[in-house]
Amino acid sequence: MRIAVVAPSTPILEETAARVRRLAAQAAPGVELVFHPQCFMTHNHFAGPDAVRAAAFLEAANDPGFDALWFARGGYGSCRIAEPVLAGLGPAARNKAYLGYSDAGYLLAGLYRAGFPRLAHGPMPNDLRRPGGEAAVRRGLSWLAEGEAGALEPGLGAAPALAFNITVFGQLLGTALQPSLAGHELLLEDVAEYMYRTDRAMFHITGNAAVREVAGIRLGRCSEVPLNDPDFGESEEEVFRYWCARAGIPFLGRADIGHDADNKVVPFGRRARK
Repeated sequence: MRIAVVAPSTPILEETAARVRRLAAQAAPGVELVFHPQCFMTHNHFAGPDAVRAAAFLEAANDPGFDALWFARGGYGSCRIAEPVLAGLGPAARNKAYLGYSDAGYLLAGLYRAGFPRLAHGPMPNDLRRPGGEAAVRRGLSWLAEGEAGALEPGLGAAPALAFNITVFGQLLGTALQPSLAGHELLLEDVAEYMYRTDRAMFHITGNAAVREVAGIRLGRCSEVPLNDPDFGESEEEVFRYWCARAGIPFLGRADIGHDADNKVVPFGRRARK
């Protein structure tokens, strides 16, 4: 199996890529990881200019020699290239598995809207830099290589599922990237956001007509929440319960996803798809 790694958002270090290759050689000896050189480029905030990032994604996605495409890391930037990337994808791109989370959600949403069947929220190579990150990278590899059930978020059931970062999901609503949400369980997580911003994001998300058609919302981890003065006074779960109740959306409890090494894989759609 050959997996291409590209960075539609921000760059990674060549040292990190080398460590991930060594780990993959041990954990998944039948897998060849190919890091596109674009992963290591820098241009302002990004892993290369928009056109370069888009071209790298299309090169890997449209190459029939790759079985999967793995997002190198999150950050910010994939929304700037998502629409031209989606317009340039050919038949070979549809047969691949795609894995990432955080900023990758823009592209994953657009791919799901376009009917791509093998998409998932889950760990990325740069997660190796997190405490305990080796387990996260192994989890991502196991899903990409084998569809390993043990890598999946344990609460997934019969309903189709989608998983996103709260901020990313709120920003893609109403755009050409927004997929159909009806009947889905929606799993949401976030990192480094003040609680009042999470509250404001949930006002926007639960006020969206398409979101009100979901089967329910589950809450992942909201980590590294900055202290606010004055204190917001409510936890992330209290915020979610409040806005779900106001919108008439079932709150389905917690989810084992987040910006950390324990982040689990959530295949988009029904689990049988991967």
